[in-house]
Amino acid sequence: MTAYDQSNVFAKILRGELPSHTVYEDAETLAIMDIMPRADGHVLVIPKVACRNVFDAPADTLKAVALTTQKLACAVKAAFSAEGVTIQQFNEAAGGQVVFHLHVHVMPRFDGMALRPHTGAMEKNEVLASNAEKIREALKKT
Repeated sequence: MTAYDQSNVFAKILRGELPSHTVYEDAETLAIMDIMPRADGHVLVIPKVACRNVFDAPADTLKAVALTTQKLACAVKAAFSAEGVTIQQFNEAAGGQVVFHLHVHVMPRFDGMALRPHTGAMEKNEVLASNAEKIREALKKT
């Protein structure tokens, strides 16, 4: 197993070294807007514990991430009047993981509408801020 890299982007966000659009935070998890969203309202749920992925995450951390993912799935669906939600989680490079800190993607979905391709293009800050506010408002109602 490869060691956890403290210089990954999510570790830097958790330490306050990089900005993010936070939509939810509790003692164990953080939910932020994906800066390269595949759908409007694309959120990432990350644990505050340093773990590379599902293989080295403590059981309590996985539970906390799952519960926050459920909370955010409900909020994202409501905030964007979506018909469904796609939840994705990747482990190691062969499994599609790019950032090696456990994280879960939550994306609102609509029938017949494909996800945008992952091109590496970053969304405009204003759009991320607006989408984050919609989700925060939906969280207040759940």
